[in-house]
Amino acid sequence: MLDIAEELNRWAGQGRDFAVATVVAVGGSAPRGPGAALAVDADGTAVGSVSGGCVEGAVYALCEQALRDGGTVLERFGHSDEDAFAAGLTCGGTVDVLVAPVRAADPARPVLASALVAAARGEAVAVARIVGGPAELLGRALTVRPDGSYEGGLGDRPELDRTVAAEAGALLDAGRTGTLETGAEGSRCGAPLTVLVESSVPPPRMIVFGAIDFASALVRVGKFLGHHVTVCDARPVFATRARFPEADEIVVEWPHAYLERTPVDARTVLCVLTHDAKFDVPLLELALRLPVAYVGAMGSRRTHLDRAARLHEAGVTEPELARLRSPIGLDLGARTPEETALSIAAEIVASRRGGSGVPLTGARTPIHHDGASGPVDRTGVVDRTGAVA
Repeated sequence: MLDIAEELNRWAGQGRDFAVATVVAVGGSAPRGPGAALAVDADGTAVGSVSGGCVEGAVYALCEQALRDGGTVLERFGHSDEDAFAAGLTCGGTVDVLVAPVRAADPARPVLASALVAAARGEAVAVARIVGGPAELLGRALTVRPDGSYEGGLGDRPELDRTVAAEAGALLDAGRTGTLETGAEGSRCGAPLTVLVESSVPPPRMIVFGAIDFASALVRVGKFLGHHVTVCDARPVFATRARFPEADEIVVEWPHAYLERTPVDARTVLCVLTHDAKFDVPLLELALRLPVAYVGAMGSRRTHLDRAARLHEAGVTEPELARLRSPIGLDLGARTPEETALSIAAEIVASRRGGSGVPLTGARTPIHHDGASGPVDRTGVVDRTGAVA
């Protein structure tokens, strides 16, 4: 639901009634993962997607029904060999979809509306909803904030609310969407419940060092992939808004000095395109010791060997150097700045998702690298979206 928060927040602000269908679990190969959503308002307007097209018509009809009767349902869709026109997934997997109305009189509406406001603003927030268990509890929701506070309720069960809020907070800290199993009274007491936790976090950072033509192309691709993109270069004549109109930030500063003071996290990607030792070495010496998702540096293989030797002299260890993706990018035969940016972005995605980078044609590797396919115990929550991120 939070993946379409901006539109749903607008609907809620206008007082519209709508129904939301949310993917809560997938089995086998499926187009979209948990958290993907399709919403339909009272006028029949639709936004979002749960399957990339395979079952949209059937889910749309369920949303219309939920708006009419106010009921919350959990529906499973799978492949149908008998009837090619039946609602099903042609990829052969299964997908469980929770369909819930969000009407003016519904108790959960203020809770969900609060989460939509936060997500639409780019703030960190999580929504925890019961997606498996007694019918009367389906759709009950909590909104959870990074500071541990929460609002809403899962059915007049304070201990359950506290337990789920704590688990949801852990997923929110990691920027992940996933499911957890708990008891209806909290911990392991009471009937088993499955809870979907959707996390919405600010975009991951991409910091591009070196204001060159290749950087301009990489900024565009980074924005397309949903990153908050910063360009940093010590040369003011190159680091300009005119050259990088799509960048979120442009910083004129020595790269290593900027990296020392700017916040990074486990989702941040660092792309070093300067290929100049006076910039690269102090920058990479710092970058390779930070808990970031990706560090890549542009340059030929000869440049890489020289750079590695300089980094060794500066005290960088072999395990630290092994984190460096250099020469940067996957082997696509790229020549132009745009092709090179695609090569770099492909390596970032492969690194994040656990992909091999080999062609899928003829390969026996999985198409999707999204972790476990089923719910897991609440003591070992699994990321179901591969989020990054």
